[in-house]
Amino acid sequence: MAAASPCSDMFDEIVMAEERFHGEGYQEGYAEGSHVGVVEGRRYGSLHGAKIGSEIGSYLGFALTWQCLLQNCTDEKNSKKIRALDSLIGMIQKFPYEDPTYDKLQEDLEKIRGKFKQVCSVLNIQSDFRIGTERPSLTF
Repeated sequence: MAAASPCSDMFDEIVMAEERFHGEGYQEGYAEGSHVGVVEGRRYGSLHGAKIGSEIGSYLGFALTWQCLLQNCTDEKNSKKIRALDSLIGMIQKFPYEDPTYDKLQEDLEKIRGKFKQVCSVLNIQSDFRIGTERPSLTF
């Protein structure tokens, strides 16, 4: 069998160029996509975390304010309100701010939201917490 001629090697390189460029393009695209994905994920996580932090901070400020307003009231009706506020404050203080991988994060957040609505009901006020482009607010 005859050795491959330089002419056939040149043709092999031309034929294999498409496959080689495809592989190189894939590797470059994968590396760029990975980098962009990390940057986008970090930005999304920061934004989402800030929204949750703002929401929980509003709940805590609300609860602490009402707790201060009701601390001198000792009748049975107000003691029920104070217990509900203490429960909300306790739930917020136990919330795992530092652990984004906590598997029950959304579940605990929903419990805090539910407790906040319960507290608002006990206090006989309407809650209206908005997150998004409109300004966050609590209305009374």
